[in-house]
Amino acid sequence: MTTIKAVIFDMDGVLVEAKEWHYEALNQALELFGHTISRDDHLTRFDGLPTSKKLDVLSLERGLPRDLHQTINDQKQQFTKAHIAQKCKPLDIHQDALSTLKAQGYKLAVCSNSVRLTVDMMMELSDLKQYLDFTLSNEDVLKPKPSPEIYTKAIKRLGLKPSECLVVEDNPIGMQAAVESGAFLLAVETVYDVTLQNIRAKIAEIETASAVLDAQKAQKAQKAQKVGV
Repeated sequence: MTTIKAVIFDMDGVLVEAKEWHYEALNQALELFGHTISRDDHLTRFDGLPTSKKLDVLSLERGLPRDLHQTINDQKQQFTKAHIAQKCKPLDIHQDALSTLKAQGYKLAVCSNSVRLTVDMMMELSDLKQYLDFTLSNEDVLKPKPSPEIYTKAIKRLGLKPSECLVVEDNPIGMQAAVESGAFLLAVETVYDVTLQNIRAKIAEIETASAVLDAQKAQKAQKAQKVGV
């Protein structure tokens, strides 16, 4: 029977409602050089990508000079820090979910396509760091999501099998990474879907399905034994 032993969370849009902050910060940086992106583009085409990949797309599709990438990236991170410092606050539903899961013996981690400084700031200000075994950022891997590398690395660090881990994700890029890592997936739409009830329900669903499959395998084995006799 499969038993879930760890829950791994994406961060932006899962534990912190930061999508708007990233959009505003990126546009603040781009506007310094005469460029902008629409809110719709940010949510539908750029959601979940690290800033460096967003800038690559803008260079390919809109002629953003590549020699501006580092400057824009640095400016964007500064604007993001300001948004986080002003707006990042604890959410009771996440405090309840993570503290209860931790008390019940689950291992907990965060895997984010954001930079290390952003991850650390958000987890500190949201008061969730105390419940986490560790966090991984896009600076801890060679390839960010949608590559499964960050989840594969987290699973290995936890000392578990992919089938013993549940990943909570909110966007297609992260979901692809989670599925390709071999872990189970809980897809959410907003930070308010990340509740203890929803996580427990998904774990119960996984473990019930696993128990049924094990029972079916046992029945087949018994029948095969009888035929053999």
